[in-house]
Amino acid sequence: MQITFLGTGSAMPTRDRHQTGILLEDRDADRPLLIDCGAGVLHNLARTSVGYEGVDTVLLTHHHLDHMADLLPLLKARWLAGEEHLTVVGPEGTEDVLETWLDAFDYLRGRMDLEVREIEPGEFDVAGFDVRAMETRHSVDCLAYRFDDRFVFSGDSEAFEGLADFADEAAVLAHDCSFPDGVDVDNHPTPSTLGEALSGRDIGRVYLTHRYPHTDGEEDRMLESIGEHYDGDVRMASDMLSVSVE
Repeated sequence: MQITFLGTGSAMPTRDRHQTGILLEDRDADRPLLIDCGAGVLHNLARTSVGYEGVDTVLLTHHHLDHMADLLPLLKARWLAGEEHLTVVGPEGTEDVLETWLDAFDYLRGRMDLEVREIEPGEFDVAGFDVRAMETRHSVDCLAYRFDDRFVFSGDSEAFEGLADFADEAAVLAHDCSFPDGVDVDNHPTPSTLGEALSGRDIGRVYLTHRYPHTDGEEDRMLESIGEHYDGDVRMASDMLSVSVE
């Protein structure tokens, strides 16, 4: 399995971090899978060998704009490149969001065979991946995903034991860590709350993502804060970082 971080930023992107997006590839899967599609993700997808021509399935964690702003641009790019199909999978309400957007940009309606699937917490398959989903703690309905028992993506969420249990024994966990300690925030974790939640879990490697500009220059302190509670391998994710999972 190959995990490529296309966007590790937030609703406030920085020069080095676009909004959320992860490209997932596996030789046992039918095709590559794009998880979330925030602003700037399409550009970074074009930098990969897969390209936007090679991605016909998008899995959304939730419907905040920084996780789906490049979705219609992806559809348009694929149409202009001569591709014919796009599948969008996401929580309840995904179809309504897309219908509203297509009403606003009606010249894109009918340009591609657009399939929309809405999913709930539980097990399902997408693009050849076996997936389990669970509800996170965010300001809107949001799902965390576990792929083939190897890779877990938290989506946006506070840190809590249920999500840590969901990620236990995964090879890689990409977890929201939006702000450094000292920021009073709901719906996202800080390093100390994330470290406390992960304490005692056995995870191969944890990557911190969905970082607001507030985290710039605070990276070492954030890792130290997590390390006070959790003794596993924790690193900062960065745009275009690619990680292999055997």
